[in-house]
Amino acid sequence: MRHITYIFCLVFLVFGCSNNPINDPEGGEENPIEVDPDLGAATAVNLYFPQENSLCNLGTNQTLTESTVFFEWQENDSDNYKIVIKNSSNGNIVERDSNEDIIPITIQRATVYKWYVISIKGSRTEESETWQFYNAGPGVQSYAPFPAAILAPSMAQPIPTTNSVILQWTGSDVDADIVGYDVYFGTIETPSLLLSELITNETTVDVSSNTIYYWKVITKDSLGNTSDSGLYQFKVL
Repeated sequence: MRHITYIFCLVFLVFGCSNNPINDPEGGEENPIEVDPDLGAATAVNLYFPQENSLCNLGTNQTLTESTVFFEWQENDSDNYKIVIKNSSNGNIVERDSNEDIIPITIQRATVYKWYVISIKGSRTEESETWQFYNAGPGVQSYAPFPAAILAPSMAQPIPTTNSVILQWTGSDVDADIVGYDVYFGTIETPSLLLSELITNETTVDVSSNTIYYWKVITKDSLGNTSDSGLYQFKVL
């Protein structure tokens, strides 16, 4: 009888203890934590060159129509980078991948460009600021202003019910000779001229509820050069 009791106790200890994982003083079940290989979000880089709203005249391999520009940014802990360059004149976009913080790209001369860099870390991405610049051209004595940068309302922004909205933008020019802005505004995709030769960077417009509005800004300089911000829209709820 004593022998049978001993065997019963031994079996109880073996199977009872098997439910407690090793190094688990609480006796709870062990739940291993899976480590995300992409843990840690990608961080946006700081752009360096070509600089914001500047005239880039440091291109190499220059011809009458093209030059090679070295695009640079501040390296971070990303695995890779994608640089995106948009020709503001025709809308063409160039994309290049790089694992370094500098890359030479051949672009057209006497042309406005916008560019930004996407940081890539695993499956995560982060986009930098967008800068614009002029790639200098041969014999150009005066450059058109940069297209106005729309601040508010932003593209497709919903606006709570109101009777008026403030339109805001910024302008810049490498020649520093902006003389005014023409503002186009209306409820159709070809808005009519609202104000001409405006010298401030904002204006207030009357609006109605449940209506979509379209607007754009034309920037003018002292020599008659102009640039178009492109069409923006917002909806008053």
